[in-house]
Formats: sequence, C-alpha cells, structure tokens
Amino acid sequence: MEELFAFIARSRNFILFVLLEVVCFYFIINTNNYWSASFFNTSNRYAAQMLAWSNAARNYMRLKQVNADLADENMRLHAELTELQQKQPIAPATYRADTVFAKRFKYTVAKVINNTTQLANNYLTIDKGTAEGIKPGMAVISPSGIVGKIRYCNEHFSVATSILHSEFRVSARLVKGNDIGTARWDGVLPDRMKLYDISRYKPVSKGDSVVTSDYNSVFPPGILIGRVRSVGVQPNQTFHDIDIDLATNFGNLSFVYVVENSLIRQQDQLQKLVDAEQK
Repeated sequence: MEELFAFIARSRNFILFVLLEVVCFYFIINTNNYWSASFFNTSNRYAAQMLAWSNAARNYMRLKQVNADLADENMRLHAELTELQQKQPIAPATYRADTVFAKRFKYTVAKVINNTTQLANNYLTIDKGTAEGIKPGMAVISPSGIVGKIRYCNEHFSVATSILHSEFRVSARLVKGNDIGTARWDGVLPDRMKLYDISRYKPVSKGDSVVTSDYNSVFPPGILIGRVRSVGVQPNQTFHDIDIDLATNFGNLSFVYVVENSLIRQQDQLQKLVDAEQK
C-alpha cells in the first residue's frame, strides 16, 4: 500500500494532466455539435468492428460443433437418399424393393484422426470402433464420394483401407453410358483413379459421372467416385484408357460415414455358392 501511495505521489503531475485532458475532451464533445457527432460516429465504427471481431471469434470456436451437426445431418440425408434409390431403381420401372431391402444400408458418422495420401498403400484412422457397431469390411464414404473400406477395429477406433491403395477395387458405373467397369488407383496422383474394362466400342463422354454400381455388396449403389477426366485407347487394346478425377478430396477429410449393409452376409453366402458351382 505504501508503494502505491508513493507511486501516486511521484506521478501526481502526470495523473493530474491526464485527468484535465479527459475533462477537456468531455467538455469539447458535449459543447460542440461537430465534435460530438464525430466522436460518436468514430466510437460506433470501432465498437462495431470490435463486435464483428468478437462474433467472428465466437463463430470460429463453434466451427467444431457446427461441422459435427452438419455431419449428423448429412448422415441422415444419405440414409434417406439411399432408401429412396433402392425403392425406385433405374430400371425396370415396375420393380419395387421390399422395405427390408430398401433399408439395408445403415450409416454411422465418424471423425478422421489420421490419413495418408503419399504412400503406395494408404490408410485412414477414424474415432469409431466396435463399441459403435463398426466391423471390418464396412464401406467408408465422405459427403462428396467414396473413401475406402474398414480393415481393422478395436473398441473405439478403426483403420480403413483408402481407395488410394494398390489392392483396392470397386465396381463402377458410367452414369451417361450406363456401362460397368472397375475403378482402381494407379498409385500416381492422390486425386485421380483409373476406370478399367469399358469397351473401346462404347462411347464415353468427358465429364461423365462415375458412381458405384449395383454389383457392390459393400458400397451403396450410386455413390460418386469421380468424373471422367480423359478418354483414350491404347494400340491393340479392347478397352478404353480412362482417367477419373476423384470426387473425394483426401487432403482435407474431416468427417466420414461408415456404411453397413445389413444383408451382406446373406448376399455373400449366396454368391459363394454360385462361385463354387462354377468351379
């Protein structure tokens, strides 16, 4: 306390000067319309700027929750869209799936906590595991397209094989051409894939959407893989050489959706019986 009084005593002239300046400023503003208007306009401008910065900071702090809410909403919309697509397939128009079949795909939202893109065999880690019903073999998609397939799980985390993996294959369909092929990464660029097994005698349009086909038991049909970037034909080859621009940007993956096909076991068992008969 003595030090405070000593400081005031030493600085009394400066403190008196500041107080007189404040009083003078007050009288100037209150007795002169021009300076009064100027002061309030300036103070309002700076106050508005401070409020804008404050709101921007609060909105930034809320981005995590906003992203989580959007991911939950997208999950519900994906489930509804998939159900509608299964009830009303492209053809024939008379076909109608039963309720169990139409609702066979179930979605779980998860956050990506690790992701590689520069390796020959890339993986990503998510924050959901067996405690949330995640199992190996389930599909992983993003809001913009396919991502990969679950490979390992523990109680609270899972590792998925990325589509940027040398052994990853997915049955794909050209939307305009309606031709079925196989999409596979060639190990070069993390934003492109190759589409194989499309006959050179079938027309392929640049920019045509490439989606998962109905032949998949893991991925729901109609999930975007990418769009045709270029079409070529190698000499003495019977298939097009097609490059695809991937729909999913693996450089900024944040939230993904794990998709469970509740009928996959029945589907695979039946397919194994057919394959065994053909051998």
